Amino acid sequence: MLIDDIDFAELYRQQLVLAKRTEKTPDHWDKRAEKMAENCASPTDSYLLQLLEKIDLRDAKSLFDMGCGPGTVSLALADQLTTVYGVDYSPGMLSVAARRARVSGANHIQWIPRAWEDNWDDLPRCDIAVASRSTLVSDMRQAMYKLNRQARLRVYTTHLVSTAFVSPDIQRAAGREVIELPNYIYALNVLYQMGIHAHVDFIRGQNCQQDNSTWERFEQNVRWSLGEISAEECERLARWYAFQDARTLAPASRDWALIWWESVPEEALR
Repeated sequence: MLIDDIDFAELYRQQLVLAKRTEKTPDHWDKRAEKMAENCASPTDSYLLQLLEKIDLRDAKSLFDMGCGPGTVSLALADQLTTVYGVDYSPGMLSVAARRARVSGANHIQWIPRAWEDNWDDLPRCDIAVASRSTLVSDMRQAMYKLNRQARLRVYTTHLVSTAFVSPDIQRAAGREVIELPNYIYALNVLYQMGIHAHVDFIRGQNCQQDNSTWERFEQNVRWSLGEISAEECERLARWYAFQDARTLAPASRDWALIWWESVPEEALR
């Protein structure tokens, strides 16, 4: 079978279904906004520093930051741009981002409530579009098409390298079936089939869920990634955790694939 005969956008959707991946509500992220600002939005964060080093702002004056969270990328690049739009569907994330912007004096950032699946026709086009750690979407082709349309110059996206947020051993200990999430390979091939020949690089980021030194912390990390766990699953995990070395339960880093490309005119897309 030729690669062009494979519908990678459909394979991506099928893998999401197999993994039982459901869209998290804005409320889910509202509750995590403060902690994400504390743990993953530090200006000295290794992931962020590596990402910023790879984003080419040459000839760029404006930024469209999709899935901006607590304003991690928007605020980090604000002093190099005249206009920044931070976009997220979580009011809590946007509230935290706006507060951080006021504290830093970044008054030229606009915060826009919008989801990947919403209509973007009224959103402004910018020179650079970024989607950092926000690309586990329901429709990969549609998402990449929208980002490409928003950017006049370049698009930067980051995607999972690993196929699971939680170790398969932990999932098995909870009594759950281990099914892998779609990783960056799907996005790369979806772009190829759209007529976009993207570049691929890799970022080695700190694992925000590395600390499993206590049962309470471990349980919190598991719930963060797996969502609600039943009382039975909690008991199974507690028994399993008691015999583990907490230092080895999570890798020290989480790798991300940076996929970027020069914006392609809509009429040239397949």
